[in-house]
Amino acid sequence: MKRNKIIDWAFTILVAIILGGSGAIKLIGGEQTVEMAKGVGGASNLFLLGILEMIILVLWFIKRTGVVASLLAVSYMAGIIAVMFVQNQSIVMPIVLETIVWVAAVIRFPELGRRLFGTLESNEN
Repeated sequence: MKRNKIIDWAFTILVAIILGGSGAIKLIGGEQTVEMAKGVGGASNLFLLGILEMIILVLWFIKRTGVVASLLAVSYMAGIIAVMFVQNQSIVMPIVLETIVWVAAVIRFPELGRRLFGTLESNEN
C-alpha cells in the first residue's frame, strides 16, 4: 500500500516537472525559446502554450480535476507529436513523455485504467 503511494507520487511529481519545466521555459523566454517560437508560429503562440501548460499543471494537482488534466496533457502531447512530425523532427521524446503521462494517469486514477482497458467490473448479477 505504501509502495503504491510512493509510485503514485513519483509519477505525479515527474509529470509536474515535465509540464512545469516546459511551461516555465516558454513563459520566461531565452535563446532556446526563440528556436521553439519559429516552429509554433511566433513568440505570442509560445507564451499561450506556456500558459496552457501551467493551467494543466494546476489541474493535475487537484484530485477532482486530475483526470481532465490527464486528458488535456495527453492531447497537448499529441499535438506536439503532430507538429514535430510535420516539421520532420524526432518524435521519440514527445512519445516518451506522453507515455509517462499515460502511465501516471492510470496509476493515479485506477478508474481511468479500468475504463480504458475494459476491466470495468459490471454491477449486474
